[in-house]
Amino acid sequence: MRKYHVNLASLMRVYETNYAKLVALLPKNEKIGAVLSYQVCLQQYQIKIIEVTVYTTLVEVYQIDEQPIYPLPRLTVRLYHDARVAEVCASQQFSYIKAKYDYPNKKMLQKDEKHQLNQFLSDWLTFCLKNGISQEPIFLEKN
Repeated sequence: MRKYHVNLASLMRVYETNYAKLVALLPKNEKIGAVLSYQVCLQQYQIKIIEVTVYTTLVEVYQIDEQPIYPLPRLTVRLYHDARVAEVCASQQFSYIKAKYDYPNKKMLQKDEKHQLNQFLSDWLTFCLKNGISQEPIFLEKN
């Protein structure tokens, strides 16, 4: 069995494309606590701004459904403005995601869990942008 090695070039490409996609959806003047709501194909998505610093922004990206049949995606993403990359740093019940995991493991995470989560975010944002997500949020409110 071959040992898993992180493909850094591939992971960085995903980080860069996620940054470009997310920046297109965020307001110019980010305010902590702001919630941007978008609708795509009758599904509602929200981006909540959690933290804003000089070089980074922390957001939570999630789908909303009043009566979900299955667990809905919820990702915490840090945008690094100086490097122009966005990295998924938490997901659902996982508050920290390592670059690689031994397999099998107690939580049954994949060897490349970090890459898969970031690729999922990329695919999700691509779906939203291609299927009519508005560049302007449906509403902007503060929690």
